[in-house]
Amino acid sequence: MADSVHPTPLLKDELDIVIPTIRNLDFLEMWRPFFQPYHLIIVQDGDPSKTIKVPEGFDYELYNRNDINRILGPKASCISFKDSACRCFGYMVSKKKYIFTIDDDCFVAKDPSGKEINALAQHIKNLLSPSTPFFFNTLYDPYREGADFVRGYPFSLREGAPTAVSHGLWLNIPDYDAPTQLVKPSERNTRYVDAVLTIPKKTLFPMCGMNLGFNRELIGPAMYFGLMGDGQPIGRYDDMWAGWCVKVICDHLGWGVKTGLPYIWHSKASNPFVNLKKEYKGIFWQEELIPFFQAAVLPKECETVQQCYIELSKQVKEKLGGLDPYFTKLSEAMVTWIEAWDELNPSKGLPNGSA
Repeated sequence: MADSVHPTPLLKDELDIVIPTIRNLDFLEMWRPFFQPYHLIIVQDGDPSKTIKVPEGFDYELYNRNDINRILGPKASCISFKDSACRCFGYMVSKKKYIFTIDDDCFVAKDPSGKEINALAQHIKNLLSPSTPFFFNTLYDPYREGADFVRGYPFSLREGAPTAVSHGLWLNIPDYDAPTQLVKPSERNTRYVDAVLTIPKKTLFPMCGMNLGFNRELIGPAMYFGLMGDGQPIGRYDDMWAGWCVKVICDHLGWGVKTGLPYIWHSKASNPFVNLKKEYKGIFWQEELIPFFQAAVLPKECETVQQCYIELSKQVKEKLGGLDPYFTKLSEAMVTWIEAWDELNPSKGLPNGSA
C-alpha cells in the first residue's frame, strides 16, 4: 500500500521501460530504486540461444530474435539485427501509454548537489506538462516550478501543446560521432545544465535513443529506428532517423518535443574505429537527408501518425531512392513497420491524441 514514505510511483501502470541488450543486465541494480515498480521490456539482440540474466525482483518480459520472427512472421524483416535499433520492437509490443528507453551502459547520474537523479521521474514530468513549440520562452520551460511565461509571450499560446517526446542528456561520455571521438578521445561532459527546452517548430535535432521518453499513444507509430546493423550499409543512425521522422510529424500535428533534463551517467565510450565503419555512409548521406526532412511537407489530409508516416515513406522513396538503393529498401521497411504496428495494435477508432 502506498504511504507518505513510499508513494505510488507516477504512471506505474501506464509506462514500460524498454532496454535493448546483448549482455547480462547488472546495470539494473543501480536503477532498482527507480525502475523496480515498472514493467520492463527487454529486447535481446544477437545470438538468441544466449541466456541474458536479469537481477531478481524486476517485472519483465524478454524477446529475442526467435520471438520477433515468431510474432511478426515475414514482417520481422523491418526489425534490425545486431544493432540497438532492435529496441523499437519493444515499442510495438508494449500496451502502455508511455515508453522510457535506456541503454545498458547508462547509470544513475548525480546533480551538482550530489543527489542521485531519478531520470524516469523527470521524463514523466516533461511528458505530462505541455510544450511550447510555436513561440520560444526565454526562461525555457514555463511550466516548471519557479518559472513562467515572460513578458511579450502571447497569451493565446500559453496553453501550450501536448508533449510527444522527452529527450534526455548524458554526463561523462557525450554522444559524439566517430570523427569527433577520434579528435577528442578524452573529452567528457561535466556540464550539468538545469533546463528543459521545447525544440521550436520547423527545427530538426539529433535524437539520441539512450535516454528517451515518449508518449507511445501519441507518436509511437513514428518511432521506427530504421534498418541498421547486420546486412545494412549503415549503423548508428537508427535514433537519428526516428528523430527526424518524429519531428516532421510532430510539427505537422502540432505536438511538442523537449530536450534537456534528465541526465544519466553514460559510462562507456564505444570504439571510434568500429563506429566510423558503421557511420561512414551516414556522414555523407546526412548532408542530403537533413535538407530532405527540412523541406518535407505533409498534406493536411494526413491526420494520424500512421497516415503521416506512410506519406513520409513515399517521399523517402521518391526523393532519396536515387541517393542509394538502401533508401528504397528503407521506405518499404517503413511501410512494413506500420503494417506490423497496426496488426499488433488494432485501432480503437479514435483519432491520434484523443485517448
